[in-house]
Amino acid sequence: MIVCCGEALIDMIPVSPSDESGEFHPIAGGAVFNTAIALGRLNVPVGFFTGISTDKYGEQLSEELRNSRVDMSRVIVSDRPTMLAFVKLTNGQASYVFHDENTASISLTREHLPKASEVADAYFFGGISLISEPCATTYEALMAREHADNVIMLDPNIRPAFVSDEQKYRERLNRMLGYTDIAKVSDEDLDWISGQKPEEDAVADLIAKGVAIVIVTKGEKGASLYTGNIKIGATPPKTSVVDTVGAGDTFNAGFLFWLSRNNGLKKERLKVFSEEELQNALNLGVYISSCVVGKKGANPPWEHELDSRFLR
Repeated sequence: MIVCCGEALIDMIPVSPSDESGEFHPIAGGAVFNTAIALGRLNVPVGFFTGISTDKYGEQLSEELRNSRVDMSRVIVSDRPTMLAFVKLTNGQASYVFHDENTASISLTREHLPKASEVADAYFFGGISLISEPCATTYEALMAREHADNVIMLDPNIRPAFVSDEQKYRERLNRMLGYTDIAKVSDEDLDWISGQKPEEDAVADLIAKGVAIVIVTKGEKGASLYTGNIKIGATPPKTSVVDTVGAGDTFNAGFLFWLSRNNGLKKERLKVFSEEELQNALNLGVYISSCVVGKKGANPPWEHELDSRFLR
């Protein structure tokens, strides 16, 4: 099982191309929530560690998780409100304003950590949950506890405008990268982490921390993948873009899906993948993410909807 660890929230998507009307459509979302949903729809055994409210939006999130076959046994339910993310779309590209104070997702503490004896093959971490307290410290503690025995994938999905204490966040992210086997960053994330170093130099810094596989996503330009001795790339098929909400999150699920089907959720296996195997995994991630951008909001595909040519 892959356990996804991070926020669940409601994306408030503008009803019209411009949000000047003030009308929004509530869609279940959150970076890590989207990855969990996508894995469930791909028929990968997946659990979710997060906080979800008992309010109407929390009920919407829980229903979506159940419908997408996500194990909710690690979900912490409370009467705190659901986090909201108001989305602004500019030429299909999404930016966000978050309302997270005292919400169910943010309020997780170490007391809520899953039992250490619970079986998992891999853990996925990311999103704005790595910024806000107390949940950021909680997720770091879980990663520190589990990284020696389980594959760890991290997608920080950095939102600089949401970071109130940059030094503290950078220090936490640096520690978490030291526990990470697979790091997926957007090109913007990599610039922020590295201080705008050239891509290969910035990636080399991550590999020097012990990261086995680094993936850099670049929107419509696709993605690049690096190991200590491999560099490959993949470009998405041409797609009419409605919006980019959830595309990167679905990429993560596609890549993990390939690993789960190819005995790849083992630390020792990550270091011996062939270039062909990694190319197939990268191609699948890029392809699946392209399936999302043609729809409004994050709506990952089901396994039966995929083009079988990518399932190698």
